[in-house]
Formats: sequence, structure tokens, C-alpha cells
Amino acid sequence: MGWLSLAVLLLGTITCLPDASFALDRVREQVSADRISSLRPKRMVGGSLTASVPWQAMVYISENILDGGFAGGALIAEQWVLTAGRNLFVRKSPSHTRGKEPLIPKVYLGISKRTHANASTEVAVEKVFLHPGFQSTSEWDNDLALIKLKEPVKFSESVMPIPLPEIGDNEEEKEGEEGIIAGWGWGSLLTPAPILKFVSLPVQSCKGPYQAKVLESTPNVGDKQFCTGPNNYQENVCFGDAGGAIAFLNIKTNTVYAAGILSFDKACSVEKHAVYTKISAYLPWIHSVMTGDSQEFAAQRASLLIRMYLQQQQ
Repeated sequence: MGWLSLAVLLLGTITCLPDASFALDRVREQVSADRISSLRPKRMVGGSLTASVPWQAMVYISENILDGGFAGGALIAEQWVLTAGRNLFVRKSPSHTRGKEPLIPKVYLGISKRTHANASTEVAVEKVFLHPGFQSTSEWDNDLALIKLKEPVKFSESVMPIPLPEIGDNEEEKEGEEGIIAGWGWGSLLTPAPILKFVSLPVQSCKGPYQAKVLESTPNVGDKQFCTGPNNYQENVCFGDAGGAIAFLNIKTNTVYAAGILSFDKACSVEKHAVYTKISAYLPWIHSVMTGDSQEFAAQRASLLIRMYLQQQQ
């Protein structure tokens, strides 16, 4: 079986299409080490070419990275895309994001080639919701944003949401477990990938200050984040992959979920760890935005429940 066919099979596995019972290890067993090695020179920093990742969104501000560039996002519901907060700004450092209003990006769904990001694949954006803690703390904390689309999208084989974590979905907390992330980030030639790529990366422990080799601006990894390291072939994410969701297959339930949104995408071939915002730590905020909840409603609910408790005690 050719590598491209296996790539399609692997993507079929993690999207719960037919043959979803194949786990990642079984897919690996079908590819000989010699076959992979022979194809290695053709593969870029970010991984292998893929035909489709149906939940992958392109969050686009500009073609030029100096003018904001473009990055990844994850379709999580028919009218919602989850991405990294920094993707909504032209320049990403705290001095250029703090106190500034996020931009309204263009969003494209159901594409693999970057050239297919055009009017036919664009979905109109109604509003963006930046996590309220992103601009008020360190550069890397709370790096999340929700993008609300103007109209619900129709699901198909090429446009399909990825579920958020549920109880028992904790593969990202187990060192050595592998997740898959896709993106159009920079490759070995320091240019964006013309076709969507994916790579399987292992979870690695990295709590505390980031142990950088070169870069100065790096995250302090806390409990609301987790890391992956490079795979056996030193492939890793790179500039432009931020905002993409890393997907895990829960072997026990045979379900796929998005465990994290890539925040620190500057690992490339220089730094070791990619750092993700852990989605499970932000589910209350995500659900509150998506349901249109507010602090006013929260206060009213609390007041109502207190009155009900007091009434029961009388």
C-alpha cells in the first residue's frame, strides 16, 4: 500500500469514517521502516501531505506573514471555529496585542490546497470572541479565540466538526501518546506549505519554564497547557501552524476529540516542544460563549439558587 493511501487511511481513522476501529499503532504496522525512510526527503518539517482534514479551518488575515499571515483553526460546531487568540492580530507580541481589538479574519473550510482559499470556500464571519484572559496575563496564557460564523455550515466528508473533550478523554496527559495535527505552516524551505500537511507527535512533559535553545519569547508551561515533542524523524510544527487542533483517538471508546489548540508553533527544527492550550481546561468559557451566556445570567442564576436554598431551610 502506498504512503499516500496510508495517509488517507490514517485520516479516515481519526475522523471516525469507515474502518475507524484501526488504531494508530495498527496503521504504523502496515508501513515498513524502509518505505518511510525512502520517502523521508520528500517530507517537509510539518509532516506529510494529506487530501483532507475535514475540521481544519484556515484563519486568514494576509498572505504575508508580516501583515498578519494565515494560520489554522478547528471547526467545532456548525457555526463555530476555535483558534489561537494570537491569530487575530497582525503582530503577535504582548505589546501589539494587549489592549488592542482583535481583527475579523477570513475563514476557509474544506480545503487542502492553499490556492483553494477563495470566494467559493470562504465562510462569512459574524463575530470573534477573544478569551478575556489572553491580553491581561503573560504572552502565552489563555491563547484561545472563538470565531462565530454568520451562517451554520453544512457538514460533509470535507467539512466536519471535531468534538471537544469529554470525561475520559485524557490521552494528552499520558506521556508518549501520539496526537495528529495538520497545518499549512512553514516547511524545510522556510515557506508555507502549498498543500495541507499532517504529522503525528508524541506527548512530552514540559511543565515550567520553556527550555529554549535559541528563542527568547517562549511560554512558561502551566497546568492549562501541554506539550508534544518531535517524532522519530525530527518532524515538528512550525510558523503558521498555530491555531490548529491536535486530535487524539481514545482507544477505549474509539472516538476522536480535539485535546489542544496549538499556541507555541515555533518549534520547527530548532526548539524541541510545541505547546498547546488544553481545551478541557477552557470548556466552561467555550460553552458559555457558544450558548450566549453572560456574567449577568450567571449572577441571576446564583441569586435564584441561593433564594431557593434559603426557602427550603425555612
